[in-house]
Amino acid sequence: MTALGWALMIVGAALLTVAALGLHRLPDALSQQHAATKAATLALGLMLAGLAVLQPDSAWWIRIGALVVLLAATVPIASHALARAAASRPDTSKPD
Repeated sequence: MTALGWALMIVGAALLTVAALGLHRLPDALSQQHAATKAATLALGLMLAGLAVLQPDSAWWIRIGALVVLLAATVPIASHALARAAASRPDTSKPD
């Protein structure tokens, strides 16, 4: 079980690194938002799953489950708010 927990943590950390690179390299706000919300949420979910496997105490499982539910509930709302803000912002890259 320890190997599975660490494997989940390592895969989650690698995916979080990919999400960070996406934020840095993608050109516009909507693409960056996609990288931040989709990949980072999956990465944090994998890391929390790895932590749950590594922790034998059920009190930790309750806390980790609460964090996963909180992520699943808040990230889509934040993503939607960021997308609306980016879509309503005037495009200043084009010259008049």
